[in-house]
Amino acid sequence: MKKKHHKPHRSQLHANYVRRIRIQEFWVVFTRIALLVLFIAGWEYSADAGWIDPFLFSSPSRITELFIQMAGSGNLFHDILVTTVETILGFALGTLGGISLATLIWASPFLSRVLDPYLVVLNSMPKVALGPLFIVAIGAGYGSVLAMGVAITIIITTLVIHTSFQSVDRNYLRLARSFGASRGQLFRKIIFPASIPDMIAALKVNVGLSWVGVIVGEFLVSKDGLGHLIIYGFQVFNLNLVLMSLLIVAVCATVMYKIVYWLEKRLLKYRMAE
Repeated sequence: MKKKHHKPHRSQLHANYVRRIRIQEFWVVFTRIALLVLFIAGWEYSADAGWIDPFLFSSPSRITELFIQMAGSGNLFHDILVTTVETILGFALGTLGGISLATLIWASPFLSRVLDPYLVVLNSMPKVALGPLFIVAIGAGYGSVLAMGVAITIIITTLVIHTSFQSVDRNYLRLARSFGASRGQLFRKIIFPASIPDMIAALKVNVGLSWVGVIVGEFLVSKDGLGHLIIYGFQVFNLNLVLMSLLIVAVCATVMYKIVYWLEKRLLKYRMAE
């Protein structure tokens, strides 16, 4: 008599699936850490063995030494704080300004047709070239740095979000209109929620752009911040200072990106709940 083969319970299948996903995530994280460790070890060994010039490329130990030395005085943390605050403000103002401008343009088809070529031209313009204009108009201070951070993010955000608003499935809009939905209701209930993934994508892009804008602004006018340390390090040929500042920027940008990633999960969960 043949034995009956029972299919595994659905919960067991789900448990196996979750286990495979966790194992895969573990190996991804492990590989990332291993690559980072190998890179740091290879960098240190190459500098000690003379394969690369430590004056030009520094080494992890020299950078760590400089970090401890500057951290002891407290000035380094002041510079990190200045740049981080400027970047967060530029990121927030640029993103919110871009979303608001995209909403305003969507609300007025006439305004959309008028401003479309100007937005394209402004987006193609190198934002660094606006630095001297900001200095003259606002002054050589934190305002110019912040303006640079906003300028480099607001136009691209406007274009991305406005395109997202326009790409919402027209069938949904026609169906909602057939039930008597107003233009404002269409925006609040259909268009804006449907554009949340593109807004999150814009947030991720703006993380990098805002850091670039603020650092460039600090190159031009600031006497504080990581951008000032980088340009000062080049001027006095202290490349340990330059590389240390660049690594700090990379770490801070990564932390900021992780915060946006956490926000993405929360927003998508809220969207699914709706």
